Amino acid sequence: MAREKDPDRSVRGKSAHQPGTEAEGPTRAVVIVPVLTRQPRGEDDTRRPRLTRSAEARHDEAVGLARAIDLDLIHTAVVTVNDPRPATLLGSGKVEELAEIVKEGHAEVVIVDHPLTPVQQRNLEKEFNAKVLDRTGLILEIFGERARTKEGTLQVELAHLNYQKGRLVRSWTHLERQRGGAGFLGGPGETQIESDRRVLQDKIVKLKHELETVRRTRDLHRAKRKKVPFPVVAIVGYTNAGKSTLFNKLTGAGVLAQDMLFATLDPTLRRVRLPHGTPIILSDTVGFISDLPTHLIAAFRATLEEVVEADLIIHLRDISDPDTSAQAEDVERILADLGVDAGDTKRVIEVWNKVDLLDEGNRARLLAESTDAKAPPVAISAVTGEGIDALNAIIETRMSGELEDLTVTIGPAQFGLVDWLYRNGDVVSRTDNDDGSATISLKATQSAREEIESRLRRKNNG
Repeated sequence: MAREKDPDRSVRGKSAHQPGTEAEGPTRAVVIVPVLTRQPRGEDDTRRPRLTRSAEARHDEAVGLARAIDLDLIHTAVVTVNDPRPATLLGSGKVEELAEIVKEGHAEVVIVDHPLTPVQQRNLEKEFNAKVLDRTGLILEIFGERARTKEGTLQVELAHLNYQKGRLVRSWTHLERQRGGAGFLGGPGETQIESDRRVLQDKIVKLKHELETVRRTRDLHRAKRKKVPFPVVAIVGYTNAGKSTLFNKLTGAGVLAQDMLFATLDPTLRRVRLPHGTPIILSDTVGFISDLPTHLIAAFRATLEEVVEADLIIHLRDISDPDTSAQAEDVERILADLGVDAGDTKRVIEVWNKVDLLDEGNRARLLAESTDAKAPPVAISAVTGEGIDALNAIIETRMSGELEDLTVTIGPAQFGLVDWLYRNGDVVSRTDNDDGSATISLKATQSAREEIESRLRRKNNG
């Protein structure tokens, strides 16, 4: 009996040799964006964004997700669905039309930018004779390609296994019941599908143990950082908002920053010294996205704990994107799932990135509206550097207090402090006195002032 094309084969990288082809090439794919005029009966919509996304924006994001794993898109379409079908989601006429497109274009993968039940996925694969991925499956494929560290790889594999466990509903002959026992006396035994689920569950348990070891190691590292009181500042935002570009601008690091959804996945931490000397740990995290699967958030919780534990959170928004408000709401809802109140203006700074891409009219209007807010957002361009100084100043104020004017007299025996003052404050003037001392006027944060006073006391007592 002929078997269907294996739907669990990865779509990443190059496709296998196909009959009639001379060489390998990118996997050919079709992207479908269903727009439901009403939700299926009984579907829980409590996690859906309250703000409506345009069909064009959803289409562009789905295309961007598909291209993030180098798929060759032969056809993309937005499909209005008035009556969602339990068996296929799409109507029978539309399924037949798409099946013809898939056949003529020799597509191997069909992306449906909507959650699919296991039954819907199986039925569509039969109709299309191609691998079908829903939004969750596509995101998992991207995460699997982007993961670089052991922790990231483990988290992706765990999320993938949990997703796959509920989809062992194939109709192949190898899933028929196995006979147990010996000879003719054996009972029916377990089905192959039950065996597959048991194997998957064993793998899940093993991965959870490995991730727990990683989590304990991360906790140890976090505890060590707390012994050295460097505050942690985490950058969060919708995918492709420019987090890695901002991270590189603030740290001088070389983190991958591309115009691509989920260009980076694993978290990166760097120590940074702010302009007036305040040391911080800056953390770049995985980008958020709408309808991010709950089990994926759970799998990445160890990574996202860097956000939960952060002293300050920068919520970075791509203000040039027409869907920026809906994207911001998605981020805020995921933060709420992590126990972080995005409305806490003492802990969360809203930063508007890519202002350089706005035309003058929109830019002036948005900036005028922002000044009326209780905690005005900071407008920046991580590419050009516009607004970065203002952002640094706000971060430093939140971490170390407002700048204060100080005048310090350093005796001849205390000159070892002069270099420290220049590195941790903004020296305005210096006067060398006749007795060998120096009077230095500077601007310094509250925490720097306390440290200066403590160092002077220790020197005097010594």
